[in-house]
Amino acid sequence: MDFLAPFSLSAYWSAPAVAANLIIFANIFGALLLGLIIGYERSYHGRAAGMRTYGLVCMASAALTVIAGFPGLWFGGQATIIAVADPTRIIQGIVTGIGFLCAGVIMKEGLNISGLTTSASIWSSAAVGIMVGIGFYAAAILLAILSALIMMGVSKLEAWLPSRPAISIILRFRSGYVPRESTITQSMFELGYDIAWGTLLITFKDDRPEWHFVSFSLGRNQGEKLTDLAHLLASFEGVENFQLSHARN
Repeated sequence: MDFLAPFSLSAYWSAPAVAANLIIFANIFGALLLGLIIGYERSYHGRAAGMRTYGLVCMASAALTVIAGFPGLWFGGQATIIAVADPTRIIQGIVTGIGFLCAGVIMKEGLNISGLTTSASIWSSAAVGIMVGIGFYAAAILLAILSALIMMGVSKLEAWLPSRPAISIILRFRSGYVPRESTITQSMFELGYDIAWGTLLITFKDDRPEWHFVSFSLGRNQGEKLTDLAHLLASFEGVENFQLSHARN
């Protein structure tokens, strides 16, 4: 069959094909709006993945899913073999592809891991797109709203609930100095922190020991602020220099 023949080309604009395109357009546009809603929070907080990323992920997931519902209209309905689409396989491919994208936004620097929330929200955005593509519109809207509320509101809930803020600490000692675990523990305890010894990493170079560890405050308001802690660590015996940062994940 000549696919360039007028009859073959007109099949792409038949009433069923146009109706299917309108349904697909509506699904794509709706998924885009829901993805933009989820991505706004990330964009507002200056994350690398913003509204464009979430909108594209949600829209593309919906597009790939919804076309599985119209296999008889693929290629203008002129294919010699009717395709049998399996939506579950398409969803599996979307999930796999999104997994690579999510891995790309997770950053690890020392003991700090960032990007986990962004990664999880991209995954959620893909799920919204899939649900739109399948036709669960109410559930997709609810999932989009819940995802946005979680990213905007749960951080305030976390700040209200009891917690133990963590700090990543790197201590570099003077040449020849031998740090003692008991001494470091006591000193940090006096500053309002407890050391998570399971995170301890010790390196030794040029006769200078270097300790990397995460320390948790004894309570929300018990640990010294990061700026005050830096000033106090400077007076530690044997410490040549140090590095402090909030242990985020």
